[in-house]
Amino acid sequence: MKLSVLDQAPVTAGNQSAEAIIKAVELALLADELGYHRMWLAEHHNTTTFASSAPEIIIAYLSSLTKNLRLGTGGTMMMHYSPLKMAEVFKTLSALNPGKIDFGVGRAPGGDMKAIYALSEGARPELRYLYKKLETTLELIKDALPSDSLYQETIASPSQIVLPEAWLLGSSGDSAREAARMGVGYSFAQFFMGSLSKEILDLYKSRFQPSDFMEKPEINVAYLATVAESLEEAEYEAAPADIQRLMMAKGQKPVILTPEAAKSLPLTELDRMKIQENRRIHLVGTPAIVADKLLQEGNEYGFDEAMIVSITHSQEKRLNTYRLLAKEII
Repeated sequence: MKLSVLDQAPVTAGNQSAEAIIKAVELALLADELGYHRMWLAEHHNTTTFASSAPEIIIAYLSSLTKNLRLGTGGTMMMHYSPLKMAEVFKTLSALNPGKIDFGVGRAPGGDMKAIYALSEGARPELRYLYKKLETTLELIKDALPSDSLYQETIASPSQIVLPEAWLLGSSGDSAREAARMGVGYSFAQFFMGSLSKEILDLYKSRFQPSDFMEKPEINVAYLATVAESLEEAEYEAAPADIQRLMMAKGQKPVILTPEAAKSLPLTELDRMKIQENRRIHLVGTPAIVADKLLQEGNEYGFDEAMIVSITHSQEKRLNTYRLLAKEII
């Protein structure tokens, strides 16, 4: 199984968002050294919890520092951008780093309604034709004439670049079907919804149509994971992520606490039940336990790449999650 990284540049309690970007750089350097396959940066807006608001800029910087790691967005939130601009950005990235760039896109806003309207300068966002927007973007990237008349007299420069890999993020049969139709990779956000389905992945594989971007179906599945040498330590370090998810479910402002603060937080029995329920999207344990779970699900659901999200409070503990998994799987 290939291991990859999905980073949100988490801003932990007591730290500044600028530090989170530097920590993303540290993670990329380690992932490259350990043999991880790719690293994607997420896109989040109007939040103090995650600092990755412009992932395309971060990956441009990382590309100058890494050797073998593929770099991409997981994903570019395409409702906020025109097809022409997305094509120009990723063609430029690919021209500078041929064979190393991933164009990963999602339909989610990556933020609340205030962020959506701020990014669109107050205009009503168009949410109905996002798959069509992706089709137009892909046509522009590969120097084809888009079917959308608005873009038939424009070019996306630079031209004749090595095409980036194109990926659609999702967690439903609808996104799997569209990814297959367009011939792009499918990235399933297990850490977000926790509803991994063999039926959905099989639908994608069975309907996949080869394209200029991908010859055969490619799937990766993104997991939240906290890994430590002992189960006790893993549970301790996992508490901040558990509490953050709980706060989000309650509509509270999420904070990534220290493990000490998370452990001492008073919880109701319902809270504890909810945390245990969320463990289907948060893999916690020793390297052997978590690696076995990833390999088992890869065999059961039919995928061979896992993307790991880790948001422990300590950067060193976060990096150690990636080190320990690499020793088990890579």
